[in-house]
Amino acid sequence: MRSIFDQIVGTVLGLGHIPVIPATWTSLAIALLLWALQAFAGTGLELQLILLAFFILAGIPASSGLERRYGEDPKQATVDEAAGQTIALIGLPLDAMTVLLGFVLFRIFDVFKPWPARKLESLHGGLGIVADDVAAGIYARLVMQLWVLYVAGSLS
Repeated sequence: MRSIFDQIVGTVLGLGHIPVIPATWTSLAIALLLWALQAFAGTGLELQLILLAFFILAGIPASSGLERRYGEDPKQATVDEAAGQTIALIGLPLDAMTVLLGFVLFRIFDVFKPWPARKLESLHGGLGIVADDVAAGIYARLVMQLWVLYVAGSLS
């Protein structure tokens, strides 16, 4: 039963099993999901916070399980990208440009892992897998907040 949970949650419904760049595909899927929820369902901050809490709280043990199965920081574990991408976009007014920029910024920060994200990656098990992406999401979120405050409004 534990393995099923790890596979469903840790791989974000199987996206972690995409053979090429599963982390990027997962980030894109989450960015588009957040955009669609806001555009079509008027979903507010509450549901986004619930999703984020789920990605982090369920993602840590699921990522630990995937690590036991596949080895250290497995590419199949993509729930960390779901958490980080959600942080990058949470609560923002989402239009195509904001979603695209938030996606690109998160992927850049996730790949390059500026301090302390790289240090957080060395934490044990699922905590390390998720924590560095949370940090990357925070970095992207800070830039996104500046974008929304100073640039996006002047474009409309």
